[in-house]
Amino acid sequence: MDKALSLADLRAARERFGALVRRTPLLHSTALSRSLRSEVFLKAENLQHTGSFKVRGASNRIALLSDEQRDSGVVAASAGNHAQGIAVVATASGVEATIVMPTTAPLAKVEATRSYGADVILVGRDYKEAAEYAREVAGRASGPTLIHAFNDAAVIAGQGTLGIELLEDLPDVDNVLIPVGGGGLAGGMALAFKTLAPRVRVYGVQASAASAVAQSFAAGQIVSSDPGATLADGIAVSAPGPLTFPLITRYLDGMITVDEEQISQAIVFLLERSRLIVEGAGAVGVAAILGGHFSEKGKTAVVLTGGNLDINVLARIVEHGLTHAGRYFRLRVGLDDRPGRLSQLLQLVADNGANVITVGHQRAGVDLPVGRVEVELLLEARSSAHCDEIMAALAQGGFRRREAPGSSVLFVPATWG
Repeated sequence: MDKALSLADLRAARERFGALVRRTPLLHSTALSRSLRSEVFLKAENLQHTGSFKVRGASNRIALLSDEQRDSGVVAASAGNHAQGIAVVATASGVEATIVMPTTAPLAKVEATRSYGADVILVGRDYKEAAEYAREVAGRASGPTLIHAFNDAAVIAGQGTLGIELLEDLPDVDNVLIPVGGGGLAGGMALAFKTLAPRVRVYGVQASAASAVAQSFAAGQIVSSDPGATLADGIAVSAPGPLTFPLITRYLDGMITVDEEQISQAIVFLLERSRLIVEGAGAVGVAAILGGHFSEKGKTAVVLTGGNLDINVLARIVEHGLTHAGRYFRLRVGLDDRPGRLSQLLQLVADNGANVITVGHQRAGVDLPVGRVEVELLLEARSSAHCDEIMAALAQGGFRRREAPGSSVLFVPATWG
């Protein structure tokens, strides 16, 4: 596929798809529609086979291998979704796949990639070092074919089929928000929209901590920028590719960046309101709406690109998100060390409608004199306003607030000096 990419390439890619590529649902979001005051729909690629859109590009690229290339196998570098997409398609196609992953890759993703039948090699501290090793493997005599995660025309064409599918689902869509890593999905989808329905406004979304494509878009040339730590690790790349960047500059109407707090809130929002598990990279479009970065009117479709979120990370995000929203409230209270004091405190909390999740009762290791203790409560509240009501009840119940380091709030009896 050396010629310029066209809609015909995307349509041909669809014809090559087998049973591994599913048609994913388009879900109306009442909550997001209310927030934006326009209809919002979610294209749930997190429900795609292997949990992300990557299987589309992998299917098209592997289908185009020559007999000689099939015999030699394929190699790819990835820390997650691209690895799983290549692994499952290669195995189903009878092609040997070698996946190079950094040693820091999440164990769950490493094991998932192995379970799909790929030979996984752990090399390097990050994706960049893993990619260098994958290129070295591909460069050996009769070596496997390297399949890049985004800078490959056949991969872009496969990812772009999602644009055709979305237009079939929602022909009168006005705006589309697409997560952007290297730009393969956004470039391919935007090509489809601007060819079939030029009126559709297409926006790419990145994490502020990994915004190389947004910087490149603004500069009008490829800008390299090492990504920082981000929940959206699946789209954390250092630069767009020479194949994807021209598509992005030609077809996208704009780029949006969102911060880590907004990504966290979007993950929690999707889990609670839509019952969807979406990884950070897949949730940036929703983060753009919730964070107030996008306000276009009309029907808006948001692409949820993946749902491969480690369960331990999810637990931390949920707790952090609930705390930020005022749903979790950490409270420290000083008490006289006498029978019944803790019971009275818990009764006061219960009378004001809060649920106690954990109770910590400290005598040792706390800077308090003998006869006094400190209790730490993790409470479940309805909102930030409810947290204020609880603190007001403590003040009325004989406690006063004292300044304390950290994120928790400290109350002590008013009788204490």
